[in-house]
Amino acid sequence: MNKYQSLLDRQREFFLTDATKSEPWRLDQLERMERLLCDNQQAFCDALYQDFRKPPFEQLFEITVPLGVIDYYRRHLAELMAPQPAPVPPGLAAEGYRGEIHMEPYGPTLVIGPFNAPVLLLLDPAIAALAAGNPVVLKPANMTPTVAALFQTLIPQYFAPEAVSIVTGGREEISALLELPFDFIFFTGSATVGKVVMRAAAEHLTPVILELGGQNPTVVDATANLDIAVDRIAWGHNAISGQWCIAPGYVYVHRSIADDFIARLKRSLTAMYGEDPSASPDFARMISEHDTRRVASYIVPEKVVHGGRFDIPGRYVEPTVLYPSTWDDPAMQQEIFGPVLPVLPYDDLGEVIETIKRKPRSLAAYIFSRDQAAVDRFLGSVSFGGGCVNQTNLHCWIDSLPFGGVGLSGMGKYYGKAGFDALSNTKAMLIGNPDKVLDVFPPYAGKDIAKILSVFS
Repeated sequence: MNKYQSLLDRQREFFLTDATKSEPWRLDQLERMERLLCDNQQAFCDALYQDFRKPPFEQLFEITVPLGVIDYYRRHLAELMAPQPAPVPPGLAAEGYRGEIHMEPYGPTLVIGPFNAPVLLLLDPAIAALAAGNPVVLKPANMTPTVAALFQTLIPQYFAPEAVSIVTGGREEISALLELPFDFIFFTGSATVGKVVMRAAAEHLTPVILELGGQNPTVVDATANLDIAVDRIAWGHNAISGQWCIAPGYVYVHRSIADDFIARLKRSLTAMYGEDPSASPDFARMISEHDTRRVASYIVPEKVVHGGRFDIPGRYVEPTVLYPSTWDDPAMQQEIFGPVLPVLPYDDLGEVIETIKRKPRSLAAYIFSRDQAAVDRFLGSVSFGGGCVNQTNLHCWIDSLPFGGVGLSGMGKYYGKAGFDALSNTKAMLIGNPDKVLDVFPPYAGKDIAKILSVFS
């Protein structure tokens, strides 16, 4: 018998009592999650630093964002839960019929979190699931053992196991969990593991949200404000030491401004992280020696125009800029997920767009331009999960903007209302008139069939 079967059975039996469908239960879970974060803020910050030296801003970011999500659901829960009217054909409306959409929870939900934001990207989906009325099993990343151990200690202190449970461990534990017929699975991580999750979910026809990644394109055209662009790209690419699924993966810069862009980008990186970023309190470490070695292998010495140093035992790769890069370079063959930034010069935006369109669709994309026609052309032609114009990364902080990927970068959206809707079954209802006859029954001989059908149009 699967060692986690009893855990799932307990949550399912509780779910079948309908207790989780009530607004008070959902608000109580949100309040418990809020207390867990507020009571233990320093402990979470210390754990994040211990696991990969996350700097203070990035530590607090992982706490404040989930708190903002909780606040959103607390303020909007009643309206999100309320049945929504839906129009029906005029003929049916004339007969006293009306449509309604009811949002109901799926049931026990498995949330598998990643290492790069091990608090935020575990709790944000869990908060949406709880707001939607689903019990949750949390599986934190084993690559951040201090954070995982802290969750393992705290979750039982704040939640009943039939509401929220936690399972720690690695591949064996994930495999065992994926064998079970959860009612929903939310996974954040690599496309490789995402395919494993989806195959397992298919065995039970379990719906999934997959938040994956990819090489996120960034375009800087000749009209861009370069001082704004370099700061936002430098920060967006190097936050969490580049281990951010929405980080700019590479930059196409118009050839006429490329040298100026590189010079300003180097100044920006030095201003943010100093001459020796290894001594900066604001620069995180790679998650493992393996990943440090992988990212360091992308550094082509003759193309290094900034940075280039690394320390594998120290899990450190310096913020590095490669120029001029091409699609043949090692760094352009996959998602970098580290602080190495390829920069490619371009002459024609149309050619750039055609090249990007033929690559796997990305989780994010960014364009810096004052030319609205160029912006419209880029957004209208390139498919990606979400992104920014004249900014990077910040779209993932806005609860009114659905967040998620497309194609190999994922499926399904969440945040705010989108998260509530995604983690709810949309139950469509036609409410009939109990006292008025609507004759759609056989025998049809002698009946005006066109008239009968007209009520549905």
